[in-house]
Amino acid sequence: MAVALFQRPAEPAPRPRAIGGWLLFVACLVFVMVVVGGITRLTESGLSIVRWEPLSGAIPPLGDEAWRQAFEQYKASPQYLQINSGMTLADFKSIYFWEFVHRLLARLIGLAFALPLLFFWWKRAIPKGYGWKLGGILALGALQGAIGWWMVASGLVDRPEVSHIRLAIHLLMALLIFAAMLWVAGDMRGLARSPDVPPARIPLLGLWTLSLLFLQYMFGAYVAGLDAGEYFDTWPLMGGEFYPHGYQWLEPALRNFVDNPITVMFVHRWLAFLVAALALWLAWRTFRRGLWLEAFMVAGAVVTQLLLGILTVLSGVQLDIAVAHQGMAVLLLGAVITASHGLGKRPE
Repeated sequence: MAVALFQRPAEPAPRPRAIGGWLLFVACLVFVMVVVGGITRLTESGLSIVRWEPLSGAIPPLGDEAWRQAFEQYKASPQYLQINSGMTLADFKSIYFWEFVHRLLARLIGLAFALPLLFFWWKRAIPKGYGWKLGGILALGALQGAIGWWMVASGLVDRPEVSHIRLAIHLLMALLIFAAMLWVAGDMRGLARSPDVPPARIPLLGLWTLSLLFLQYMFGAYVAGLDAGEYFDTWPLMGGEFYPHGYQWLEPALRNFVDNPITVMFVHRWLAFLVAALALWLAWRTFRRGLWLEAFMVAGAVVTQLLLGILTVLSGVQLDIAVAHQGMAVLLLGAVITASHGLGKRPE
């Protein structure tokens, strides 16, 4: 039985249903990963582990001496020296926990994707034309690991925080991987119904919606990295003004859209409504094509995300609300991908 399980077939034996289910499972893990990443950022835990050890780092410190060594390594970091000086070992363990879970999830996702992919390849179960797509997702995952350490390293030299630009790249890559998995999983569901179904093509409205959505996610990462959400706890105005005056304007002017927390927060607040308008238009088009579930998923996710964004501001970036806001951002992306894929399977 075991020999037959791992015996390589003489002819291709596509298993699109199994591959689609596997991709959805790994996409769920990526969702959890993004949520944990949000908690890690909001609790300022991301710099608690100052070394990148791909293998040995999968095991947490065991025993008092191991914890002491890990704490001593952290004490040499800018975050400890400039912000957390005097932190106790118990406090260190609390921030270490979230960063460790975040890195452990990254390792688990890598294994959960690479090992089944290897199995499906060996069993010749990957449908024709999809091997390079799955291999591309694997390559993006490997690149994401390098980006993660590149991001953390930016906060271990002089500054006590990670670069918000690198944080944005790290988040966008995670969302790109999530979206790619969902899209290919949708194609696999079609192949499971009929082996002659061609892959879906993204409609123009879906492309525009996704483009603006990723732009909004980039500004959201900037807001998080610059702690811009903590400047004003009022909505829709910022300190009683549409755009608050009296704050330093950076030169050159375009730099304000990257490094100025006031401008970044302003753009993030109002770009949300343009994204919502496009997403609701996508939901309407999807509804008219008879894809009612997909349409309601998009509409519900848009409204919920807008409300969570406003509540995050009004609460002064309360942890549970802010984490829910980030998690709903991933669900919104999933809904838009699903609706766009549904439209892409039908003639315009």
